Amino acid sequence: MHTLYWTYKHFNSLTTQELYTILSLRSEVFVVEQNCVYLDTDNKDLDAWHLCGWQDDVLVAYVRILAPGVSYEEASIGRVLTNPTFRKNGYGVELMKVAIDKTLQQFEVEQIKIGAQLYLLNFYSSLGFTQTSEVYMEDGIPHIEMLYKKVTAV
Repeated sequence: MHTLYWTYKHFNSLTTQELYTILSLRSEVFVVEQNCVYLDTDNKDLDAWHLCGWQDDVLVAYVRILAPGVSYEEASIGRVLTNPTFRKNGYGVELMKVAIDKTLQQFEVEQIKIGAQLYLLNFYSSLGFTQTSEVYMEDGIPHIEMLYKKVTAV
């Protein structure tokens, strides 16, 4: 496993090349690979922070981070993905650990809410998220809401 270098930028700071790379990989994973016809560009990107893990000039891991009140009352992490070529190398765990830290710092919050695909329940649980909803369908895929609560030192 090679070390990734991270970029963390608000939408307005992304270069056109970075934006194209992000949207291309999101389309590859969420539309083509998951065979899910939906509009990925939902205008939330405009106010989002985009965390990218790069290996040379290849986008390996990505999430978008949203302020409280955009998707949920809490801050949220979404569009979580690892490039299919680089899966099974632990990059997803590394990505989420960085994303959690960035979200807690960026918005000075104690909680993060996500809408997770049900099959990733164990993955997110291992990172400290707890299921907070029943299963619901989104774009033909079973999802659950999950909540991360910041661990505070005693």
